[in-house]
Amino acid sequence: MSKAKKNEFRPDDFVVYPAHGVGRIVSIEEQEVAGLRLEMFVISFDKDKMTLRVPTSRASEIGMRGLSSPDLVERALDTLKGKARVKRAMWSRRAQEYEQKINSGDLMSIAEVVRDLHRSDDQREQSYSERQLYEAALDRLTREVAAVGGLDEGAAQKRVDEVLVTRAA
Repeated sequence: MSKAKKNEFRPDDFVVYPAHGVGRIVSIEEQEVAGLRLEMFVISFDKDKMTLRVPTSRASEIGMRGLSSPDLVERALDTLKGKARVKRAMWSRRAQEYEQKINSGDLMSIAEVVRDLHRSDDQREQSYSERQLYEAALDRLTREVAAVGGLDEGAAQKRVDEVLVTRAA
């Protein structure tokens, strides 16, 4: 079973870890944990200056996945052009739903959060918590757009901003 999982990801592959976004597999190493020998993916998140170790046998169970296809990235960017769908629930409930979408690791869900929380210059100010969620979702979206398109983060940010600005017009 572990052989099939091992071939799914290789060192230097970009992967998406649901709770942290895009990272790069640095290596696959064996480690002894609680008396058991486990094979681990060592994933580096350069922007967060963080290294994560994930057991290879649990990677897909946890929700770790490869980068989205360029087609899915285009669909996510198209989602940004849509009209914001803000539910009439209390903010705490909506914030919880947004947080779940961001941490799901699903690119389309993250794009929906960016779409729903984006404010153009002529709209009212965002609250602090709204801004935090928006920036977290925007960061995840931008990092995946950059990794899939082979762009640096600045160029990816510019591309996402252009889509958001055309929506506002």
